[in-house]
Amino acid sequence: MGQREVLAIAALRRLTFAQLVSLFGDLVAIFGVFSIVSFRMHGSPAEVSSVLLAYMLPQAFVSLVAGVFVDRWDVKRTMVVSDLIRAVLVLALLQATALWQIYAVMISLSAVGAFFMPAQAIALRSVVPAEGLVAANALMMQTYQVTQIFTPGIAALLTKWIGESACFWLDCVSFLFSAGMVMTLPIARKAAGTGKAMGTVVADLREGVRFIFTHATLAFTIVSMAAGLFAVRCYSALIAVYVRDILHASSGLFGTLGTLIGVGMILGTQVVTRLSKNRSKEHLMMGGLFMVAMGILVLALVGTVLTTVLATLWMGTGVALVKISAQTLMQGQTPMEMLGRVSSSSMSVMSFAQAGGLIVSGSIAQMIGIQRSYLATSALLTVIAAVGWRVVDKRVADRAAISA
Repeated sequence: MGQREVLAIAALRRLTFAQLVSLFGDLVAIFGVFSIVSFRMHGSPAEVSSVLLAYMLPQAFVSLVAGVFVDRWDVKRTMVVSDLIRAVLVLALLQATALWQIYAVMISLSAVGAFFMPAQAIALRSVVPAEGLVAANALMMQTYQVTQIFTPGIAALLTKWIGESACFWLDCVSFLFSAGMVMTLPIARKAAGTGKAMGTVVADLREGVRFIFTHATLAFTIVSMAAGLFAVRCYSALIAVYVRDILHASSGLFGTLGTLIGVGMILGTQVVTRLSKNRSKEHLMMGGLFMVAMGILVLALVGTVLTTVLATLWMGTGVALVKISAQTLMQGQTPMEMLGRVSSSSMSVMSFAQAGGLIVSGSIAQMIGIQRSYLATSALLTVIAAVGWRVVDKRVADRAAISA
């Protein structure tokens, strides 16, 4: 199915619209937080970057167990309650006067959001047939990237004209809107029940992890996506300094590159929908990893504005190939009754990979320089993509032989 066909599904349109509004609110609120910490509290670079870590790391830990409960709970109710709780939490930022209070709210928002994401994956799988998952995931990514491109400018105007409080009120309203839209979704999945002992929770968690690591395709998919996101975080953590010290350009180029990575990912959503008709999703993942590796290699070897712009667009397209193919494989290969655990476990791995990229990249660049750091990242991704391609070739050949 193409995007036109999946858009004909009314439930998917409502789910996509809910995500669009909610994402807009989240990005506006995060902009408001960074504005307060940077300009009103005059936070140090470490304090500013800690805001992002406070929002990212809780998902890595909470997601490990969130999926167990999402697989037991009613999916629609889980999503609605998560939205309502976050609508209240974000208003606490209106009263925050110290950094620790902002960190506490960001940690809480992240922890509650860890239950929403696997529930959303189940909702998507419930309302879209298997043959429409690639196009549906591409549509959701397009929604995210388009929102990411236009939100910073709108958020900047809001903070200038009204103040950061407008960002937090808007995010609250976006959560309420999302909850209202989710309530209309026809999600057909029977909840497994909540009356189980804590020991059974641990057993369910162990069962989900065992399923991932004994399912070759899922394990391969999660490792590939983690490698791609680790590389992207290494790139994004250093790109501002790269623009300043290597390109000797202004912050305007830095902002433009942030937009271009989103444009590249939007282009990738169009490419992956077409390529998936006659290419395996595993091959598309490895191709995407190789594209990201080549883009980072260009940054390492050639330090010009033009090559940086082109490499950024190229990398964005590659990231889209990896993420959409990986998400579709996970949704298609996982039984519905385990989708919450598998989705949340993959989210945990992704969060750790991205946090690792943010933490490690700065230290490595400090020791060997930005360009050598990018060169090492590119080499790592190239090896993973090359080995993965050979594994995929063998797997596809084995499937063809069995089919024959």
